Amino acid sequence: MSVYLLIIRQKKNQRTMKRVEKEIFLNQKAVVLWMTGLSGAGKTTLAENLEKELFARGYLAQILDGDNLRSGLNINLGFSESDREENIRRIAEVSKLFLDCGIICINSFISPTNKIRQMAREIIGSENFIEIFLNASLEVCETRDVKGLYKDARAGKIKSFTGIDSPYEIPENPDIEINSGELSEEESTAKCLAAILGRIAV
Repeated sequence: MSVYLLIIRQKKNQRTMKRVEKEIFLNQKAVVLWMTGLSGAGKTTLAENLEKELFARGYLAQILDGDNLRSGLNINLGFSESDREENIRRIAEVSKLFLDCGIICINSFISPTNKIRQMAREIIGSENFIEIFLNASLEVCETRDVKGLYKDARAGKIKSFTGIDSPYEIPENPDIEINSGELSEEESTAKCLAAILGRIAV
């Protein structure tokens, strides 16, 4: 009899399945990998590479980023300080739902202040939260500006752009720091993967 069927039989009077039972079924420990850094620091690229590498190893992960959150759940939010905070609060709450499903959540958000990142950590729980700082200088990020966002921000076409007219606070004590301004995509992915595999293995 599989472990999964055994759990079902033992818990037939239980209304919902517990997270640990889902983790046993998925053969993984759920965590939230919270990537922070300037626009252009490589968060999305690292998130996508990690998802593929984890999947190849038999792990189930879900990426959350500005593209799939602000186009739906957070479509009504702008970029004021209060809207940024609400954006991160909702993301943290969604991340908790993925944790309850036993799924690894890979989050890619600038999340520019220590206050806003601490709020996310408290909602998700420190034991589930791995902060990954992609450390790339503003100069490096501007050279990667494929969408022209920094150019528009410098020209005043985009207001409250992080790194230009809105501050980015460097994480005080990140769990993982990736010098993405110097490391290649492959090196960044390998370093991050080596740091997290022990946390997600059953």
